[in-house]
Amino acid sequence: MTLDTLLLPFQFPFMQNAFLISIIVSVPTALLSCFLVMKGWALMGDAVSHAVLPGIVLAYILGIPLIIGAFAAGMTCALATGYLSTNSRVKQDTLMGVVFSGMFGLGIVLYVSVETDAHLDHILFGNMLGVETHELWTAGIIALGVGLILTLKWKDWLLHSFDPAQARASGLWVNWLHYGMLAALSLTIVATLSAAGLILAIGLLIAPGAIAFLIVRKFSTMLWVSVIVCMASMLLGTYASFFLDSAPAPTVILIMTVLFIAAFIRRQIRTRRTSMLRAGEKQGV
Repeated sequence: MTLDTLLLPFQFPFMQNAFLISIIVSVPTALLSCFLVMKGWALMGDAVSHAVLPGIVLAYILGIPLIIGAFAAGMTCALATGYLSTNSRVKQDTLMGVVFSGMFGLGIVLYVSVETDAHLDHILFGNMLGVETHELWTAGIIALGVGLILTLKWKDWLLHSFDPAQARASGLWVNWLHYGMLAALSLTIVATLSAAGLILAIGLLIAPGAIAFLIVRKFSTMLWVSVIVCMASMLLGTYASFFLDSAPAPTVILIMTVLFIAAFIRRQIRTRRTSMLRAGEKQGV
């Protein structure tokens, strides 16, 4: 394969936009994934990503920006789950499954009941190769805001994730941290709509943090490692999809899955080797 062939994807404007949106959304999704993994909120990311569909359809019907409807629906799902969890005996993960499946079903019913130019496949699975300039600006502004807040306040959110009681005793505004995380999650999902869609967005919000968790031991290191993993996976997946003639978003998720399996195997080998060394030391003593 010649050099001209290898550089071919960078010559097309639609591929340039795809690479740019990959770089933009990889930062907030990777940072958020670390907190979601540590807090055990993987299903919350799944719930919010599915729940924004009715908000998108309603925004289209009302003629308002889709970002407003998506954000409102995402926050409604998160707040409803929190309220039901506090005021019922049902566990939170069960409630999230009920709420997000209900809102996703509502979104599908609303979508088929109205005439729209928006393709459902693009909403569900993304349309990275059709990203427009205004979508780049929207994703960039959200990524900048969410990335800055998470970078500046990561220690507060880390304490809240591990020990909310200690965070409250330390004088932190626990409710602000809780709902701030949900707001950041909703905004980030809105930013990834054009890149990964609703269904595949959960992969971007979980896999980078999970991979970094298996590789490193310090949370501060986990943050920047997850960003590198996410950005490299998105760029490589987008690049490979050009030659494989596949959709970029599923290719990105497939690469992240392979990296997770490799990180898991590496961790298992190191754990087994450490156990064998400790057993040998005990026998030597």
